[in-house]
Amino acid sequence: LLFLPVAKKLTLGKKERLKSRKQIEQLFSEGKKIVVTPFRVFYLYKEGIKGSLQFGVGVSSKNFKKSVDRNKIKRVVREAYRLQKLLLQNKLEEKKGEMNLFIIYTGTELPEYAEAEKKIKIVLDKLTVLIDKST
Repeated sequence: LLFLPVAKKLTLGKKERLKSRKQIEQLFSEGKKIVVTPFRVFYLYKEGIKGSLQFGVGVSSKNFKKSVDRNKIKRVVREAYRLQKLLLQNKLEEKKGEMNLFIIYTGTELPEYAEAEKKIKIVLDKLTVLIDKST
């Protein structure tokens, strides 16, 4: 019987979600920001011991009154992120860094998945380059 190495699953597990209020407050107060319209991305990169990446997403209730719409946008953004995060995750593991990431959708219309996917790819590429430069 052959045992093949198990590939990393493209999941977004409990440990990868940014839930801690303390971490989120620290992210907004100390973190840096990049803007890729229609997303505003806050990130906090630390030289750590392990390569960990935590992620959160938010949508303004000012632009989207209905929670159904806000939740749909969050699902679309989470899915686009989940499928593309591997490059950034590998870079963090390689550099032994930690990153907290929070994406806020600032658009005024419901995004198409393909559009969100493109923009999230740009965001993740920029963050990967930033990690490269920092060491």
